[in-house]
Amino acid sequence: MTQDGELDALVRTRIRGLRLAQGRSLDELAARCYLSPSTLSRIETGHRRISLDQLSSIARALDTTIDQLVEPAGDEDVVIRPEHHEERGITTWVLSRGAGAPGTKVAKMHITKPAPAPGRADLKVHPGRDWFTVLSGTVVLLLGERRITVEVGQAAEFSTMVPHEFGALGGPAEILGIFDQDGRRMHLTSLE
Repeated sequence: MTQDGELDALVRTRIRGLRLAQGRSLDELAARCYLSPSTLSRIETGHRRISLDQLSSIARALDTTIDQLVEPAGDEDVVIRPEHHEERGITTWVLSRGAGAPGTKVAKMHITKPAPAPGRADLKVHPGRDWFTVLSGTVVLLLGERRITVEVGQAAEFSTMVPHEFGALGGPAEILGIFDQDGRRMHLTSLE
């Protein structure tokens, strides 16, 4: 069955299920949504396509919304799965899917990459600001010539125009970070 066919069947099942759960007969619901009982019956059984205006009318009559009728049955819109990047030493969960300020992303990161060595010439620079708080472990932030240790319960916020990199000190660490549009592009683009 195609994805559209699966969604279509799901919507029809939800319409019938809500009607029965509300104790409404086919005739009662049909009258509330200004359809004939035979049309509503054919919609419920899959013998008639549902137009958008019919779906809107049926949703209103069932005291629900179109969004709730067509909501995905799977868990992709609820469950956030980790993205493992062994070569980078980071596992990331992007927690904000389009929510929040435009271009801003919130991510939880499990860092196994060791703390960067001071004096590195390949540190990243990009416009904007980054912010993170350490949930577990210890994180070392190289910020230009500075080597800053950030421990559990502490947070760091810094201009990303300063060359920077971070890694875990003495074992894995977890952070919760907020990245603006430029930070997202540098730290999360390859992870999404």
